[in-house]
Amino acid sequence: MDKNQQGQLALAGLFICIGLMLAGLFLKKGIENFKAMDRVVTVKGLSEKEVKADRVIWPLMYKEIGDDLITLNSTVTIKNEAIVSYLTSHGLTPEEITVSAPEIVDMKAERYSNTPVTYRYNVTSVVTVASSKVDLVRNLMNNQNVLIKQGIAITSEDYSNQKQFLFTRLNQIKPGMIQEATQNARASALKFAQDSESKLGKIKTADQGQFSITDRDANTPYIKSVRVVTTICYYLED
Repeated sequence: MDKNQQGQLALAGLFICIGLMLAGLFLKKGIENFKAMDRVVTVKGLSEKEVKADRVIWPLMYKEIGDDLITLNSTVTIKNEAIVSYLTSHGLTPEEITVSAPEIVDMKAERYSNTPVTYRYNVTSVVTVASSKVDLVRNLMNNQNVLIKQGIAITSEDYSNQKQFLFTRLNQIKPGMIQEATQNARASALKFAQDSESKLGKIKTADQGQFSITDRDANTPYIKSVRVVTTICYYLED
């Protein structure tokens, strides 16, 4: 083997050695990065806010019984007009009031009951208020004695006619609440990283979470509790 061939072999060997060294370094770096990907912390951040309802739905329901439909219809019409007058005279507009068609039950036509009835017809009438004037409507709810004096007894709510207090401006408070929840989650993650003698890295995954709107308590349904929980996963670094 001449000197030229020996030189080529030596050069090829050098390249092979360099290649093996680089491959080892890349492999080591890859393993370190892969292990670093497993070093994460998942935290939750809460944001909760109390708000006042900005819309109210108030069904005013009452019942009439009797044997003559014509008389019953006249009575219901007069009472509905009295209810509407009461509402409009205290600040509500006709556009905020809906008078539904009366629901009539013929008690003697009930085929599955043999119980004798005193009156043949049972009529249910509902006048519904849908308004953004929550405080005004609450005041009217608390002063129904005016209607009682006119012989109109608003009955207790049934399943299909319940008053509702709603909060419709969620989009206006969403950004601030998401920011607060995210900051709270990051504070928890920083504390965890500090306790584990690590540094907090970038976000791996983040879940905003669902907003919930519930009554603050059973006695004040017009005050709502808005709540959101975010879940964020951070990388941990040395």
